[in-house]
Amino acid sequence: MDSFTAFSSGPKQFLESEATTPYADAAVVVVPIPYEATTSYRKGCQYGPGAVLEASDQLEAYDEELATSPCHDLGIYTCVPLADSNKHPALEGEAMLSEVCDGIVPFLRDGKFVVAIGGEHAITTGVVQAMQKVNSDPFTVVQIDAHGDMRYEFEGSRHNHACVMRRVLELGLPTLPIAIRAICQEEAELIKEKNIPVFWAREMADNPHWIDQAIASIATDKVFLTIDMDGFDPGFLPGVGTPEPGGLGWYDGLKFFRRLFQTKQVIGCDLMELAPVQGSVVSEFSTAKLAYKLMGYWGESQRRKS
Repeated sequence: MDSFTAFSSGPKQFLESEATTPYADAAVVVVPIPYEATTSYRKGCQYGPGAVLEASDQLEAYDEELATSPCHDLGIYTCVPLADSNKHPALEGEAMLSEVCDGIVPFLRDGKFVVAIGGEHAITTGVVQAMQKVNSDPFTVVQIDAHGDMRYEFEGSRHNHACVMRRVLELGLPTLPIAIRAICQEEAELIKEKNIPVFWAREMADNPHWIDQAIASIATDKVFLTIDMDGFDPGFLPGVGTPEPGGLGWYDGLKFFRRLFQTKQVIGCDLMELAPVQGSVVSEFSTAKLAYKLMGYWGESQRRKS
């Protein structure tokens, strides 16, 4: 059994050994989506959710920044995987999106905060469709990513991981791409045509005010957060499908995310495209840690309301 296959026999719940909460009592639902069909460089993101769940068991429940234990305060439930390429390798495109959307909608209608873990970035279209079905108010999709992901199609598919934000734009939603450092000419022209407010990684590196400026550029109160893990610096998070030099640092990222949750109503989030590296656990552990931090920031935002 190789190490990737072994992920399927590891913990099935986020932070399983620390706190397993019944669905009815959980405020947060983790949705594993191990789908992979169109990755174009390093393969393996279908093993990402299993690796993250396994790594989460090594997290400390107590968050020193928030001075609380989010898993105990909120309750975390992990659902069965959706759109599982490990079990259904022929699953593609529209069928995947339908399964993801239909699977997430009931959680949202029950008032749960959904944290989806992929899997390739094409999944996000289905997650966003679910958010639209339940939220009548407009919302902005904040995108952390190395790439624009705004191609009309790629390698013959409109549901390629390189096209996900184009599909989101077609849903009529504003987007805010952050940490971008690789686009094609088609995307450059679309950005100019649509006047999309991109925060380029090279400019962020020399701009101490980028967080304030990014938050100020969001016109809606509600936000959905999609994180392609390649948006982070591959120097500390190498386990992604299409790594790019540079990118978001860990603490800059956390500072931005906390501010986002403090100033906007974050309605859900996803973390996509983790592709484990054999012999290393740093990428999946960092992704699990980030997911837990986001849960904690959401919990903090809920306490501020009450």
